[in-house]
Amino acid sequence: MSDSRTLTDHAPYDALLLLSFGGPEAPEDVVPFLENVTRGRGIPKERLTEVGKHYFLFGGVSPINAQNRELLAALRKDFAEHGLGLPVYWGNRNWAPYLVDTLREIAADGHRRILVLATSAYAGYSGCRQYRENLADALAQLAAEGAPELTVDKLRHFYNHPGFVRPMVDATLAALAELPAGVRDGARIAFTTHSIPTAMADASGDPEDPARELPGGAYVAQHLDVARLIAEAVAEATGVAGRPWELVYQSRSGAPHIPWLEPDICDHLEAQHADGAPAVVMVPIGFVSDHMEVKYDLDTEALAKAAELGLPAARAATVGTDPRFTAAVRELVLERAAGERGEPVARCALGALGPSHDVCAVACCPNPRAPRPAAAQR
Repeated sequence: MSDSRTLTDHAPYDALLLLSFGGPEAPEDVVPFLENVTRGRGIPKERLTEVGKHYFLFGGVSPINAQNRELLAALRKDFAEHGLGLPVYWGNRNWAPYLVDTLREIAADGHRRILVLATSAYAGYSGCRQYRENLADALAQLAAEGAPELTVDKLRHFYNHPGFVRPMVDATLAALAELPAGVRDGARIAFTTHSIPTAMADASGDPEDPARELPGGAYVAQHLDVARLIAEAVAEATGVAGRPWELVYQSRSGAPHIPWLEPDICDHLEAQHADGAPAVVMVPIGFVSDHMEVKYDLDTEALAKAAELGLPAARAATVGTDPRFTAAVRELVLERAAGERGEPVARCALGALGPSHDVCAVACCPNPRAPRPAAAQR
């Protein structure tokens, strides 16, 4: 962006919505929250109470809402410091502040053209289309209430933006530095992300996207590309070439008879120990912040498994509110705005896959249960 107008011009957009998953903030919130997450699946309350044990270990409070408040404040600060007068709102899919309430607030404040930042960096049903289905549901509810019409667009997948990748490189280096010096150079890297059903992974992405043709569809291809970028940067920074790494999975929650992406992080740690690995660093590239699935599945369960095995292990931080990440969001906003105005714009991306599409195809990341209306698509 070369002229002063495009450096701060967010037209035609007049608001940014930070859209996240949400989480309970008190013990009494846990089961109602899980009922929201699993609505329509017929899961009994007793089972939800059992599933909620991870939250009860942390006092019934998920860290995700506090982290979203921090990201909201960081985005507002970055925008203000760079003269970008775009108001930033926050709404959740599954807990307060609920998406529909935030959109109602946005409409009441007079805004009509909304950009959406979902706190998921990759293609996939749960990480993209489901958010767009929730947007469609909320917009339909507001229309039924007679609210002013809103137009929403979603920012492109940001998994390979430098503002996401480079903080993860530094976090990996910091985690390596936590290991004893004698095992540091031999430590292997486990890049972790949320496991999903293999059928959902295979169907992820735009059917016309070349990444869809790679193993595992766009979801796996995008993670592998980021993992490779980080591994190469770590090798350059440490001078350790050929360090083994692998993409592994965590947080599986589905029926045991349905195939999900593997290996699980704990199984991977056992395999690495059996193979003689001197240490392992876990790098949660699939997550934007240190929410429950990082704090429990990695910091509690996986680190306990490593300790049981006598395998030195460390966990890298997520991007959180790293200033490079908040700057990346600002750049993505301005990039999309310029594109909507028909202006030429450089679309920043690292790796082999290039920048993701701006607008999802109708056939992107299909709903695994039944077709539903989705917003922000062509």
